[in-house]
Amino acid sequence: MPDTALDRFAPFCARPISEIERDLRSYVSLLLKWNKVTNLVSRETEGMLWNRHILDSLQLLPLIPGKAQRILDLGSGGGLPAIPLAIAFKGGDRSITLVEPIQKKVSFLRTVIRELELPATVIAGRIESADSRETPDVITSRALASLDHLFQLSERFFGPETLGLFHKGGEHLKELAESRSAWAFDVVVNPSSTDLSGAIVQISSLRSVNTP
Repeated sequence: MPDTALDRFAPFCARPISEIERDLRSYVSLLLKWNKVTNLVSRETEGMLWNRHILDSLQLLPLIPGKAQRILDLGSGGGLPAIPLAIAFKGGDRSITLVEPIQKKVSFLRTVIRELELPATVIAGRIESADSRETPDVITSRALASLDHLFQLSERFFGPETLGLFHKGGEHLKELAESRSAWAFDVVVNPSSTDLSGAIVQISSLRSVNTP
């Protein structure tokens, strides 16, 4: 990773970039160690971790509203984008809750959070069973499901001011069009800085068209 790759995120981090990079390297080390026995990321992408996974996750930082404090990450898997975001949040007043049903991945996430002392907690269970009484400011999800399915999973967490920031690949425009038959929402499509065909789909005012 070039020394300056993280510099553009400095205005959105609660600590010096040197400390952010140190914790990111510790996370990557743990990820590679656990990935030998637990499927956290595709082994084909291990050599591209910084660009494919770390920088891809951190590109959400400029899109998170300044007043946002509570972030919810759905289907966290190996901790992307949640762990890089938590590393950036450390030392500030933001926190992130990760939802993950697979126990081996939950154990990994809790190990990383504990060892790096991150402002994050993990809910071990399916998204459908997670408590939705506390409305998050931002909802994130990466490589979890189609937008229509993602909307089904996330709608009950949305409040009037909640913002969804969803990593999507080259099919995002098709998925947006297909989801319009069942969902009403406002959307901004932000081109991905790490995937020429991908985007960060920014969703607000999400509601089912069948909801009065």
